[in-house]
Amino acid sequence: MGMTIRAAGAVLWREHDGRDEVGLVHRPKYDDWSLPKGKLDDGETDLEAAVREVTEETGHDVEVGPGLGEIRYCIDRDGVLVEKTVCYWAMRATDGAFHGGREVDELRWCAPDDALAAVTYEQDREVLRRFLERQGDSGTPAGPAALAWHPGS
Repeated sequence: MGMTIRAAGAVLWREHDGRDEVGLVHRPKYDDWSLPKGKLDDGETDLEAAVREVTEETGHDVEVGPGLGEIRYCIDRDGVLVEKTVCYWAMRATDGAFHGGREVDELRWCAPDDALAAVTYEQDREVLRRFLERQGDSGTPAGPAALAWHPGS
């Protein structure tokens, strides 16, 4: 297993009617529900890729919050096992609207506990658990530090 695929994404969240909600995307190619994420383009940092992918897949501008670490797992690429590493951040949806496409055809907003049950993959549940632990620590999903933190600072 020599090659590693690098990707980045986020737990996208918003406050709606006084409650926190998490955004999940549906990918028709895989018929799965997952956190928005995607592969890094040449020359992109993990954070740049995460912001770009979340914006592309959900149609929302984001405010970047704290990092949620990375997840590693293996995927089958034409009969060869390849390691995939995905870095995640908490990101608050600030503006925008979802427009379905070929890659992502649905965006579902749900309570964090419902999101844990709805995601298809265990690695997404792990990232959601990290997000919820951080939420419990700070009282809000992004935490007060996120409001003063900006990419590149």
